Amino acid sequence: MNSNLTFFKACFKNEMQSTVNLLAAMPNDNLSYKPHPVNRSAKEIAEHILAHVLDLKIIIENNACDEALVFDFESAADASQKLNHLWTAVEQALENVTNEQWENEMVELLVSGKSFATMPRTNMMWFFFFDIIHHRGQLSSYIRPMGGKNPTVYGYSADTI
Repeated sequence: MNSNLTFFKACFKNEMQSTVNLLAAMPNDNLSYKPHPVNRSAKEIAEHILAHVLDLKIIIENNACDEALVFDFESAADASQKLNHLWTAVEQALENVTNEQWENEMVELLVSGKSFATMPRTNMMWFFFFDIIHHRGQLSSYIRPMGGKNPTVYGYSADTI
């Protein structure tokens, strides 16, 4: 029988390479790019994606997570290397989670030390995972205006055919 945990592991694994490739595709000379003054810069979005993957590992291993809002990097290559390392650490940590821990253990999310929400680990993990995908899509819309080429995510992009 397939479980929600098994499904999460498969989904998570499937998204890794696309996310690593997208961070690597950011032009280093334009990481401060933002399409509008109210938007985050490309670097800020990438830092947020990295921080969320760190948060996933914390959520797996603990019953509380004070959201890491930023995970700094020096270049696109550094960001993709750090993401690859963090992603692999999450995959390894997932191997130690039981279905009971996944489905029934509650995890408290804190933001800057203040309680924001408490929910089952499974819900928290999916919440952060979908936010990573959301921000990856947001960042993918920046790459071409930054002077880069969009890598393949779910199929070829106009830049890969």
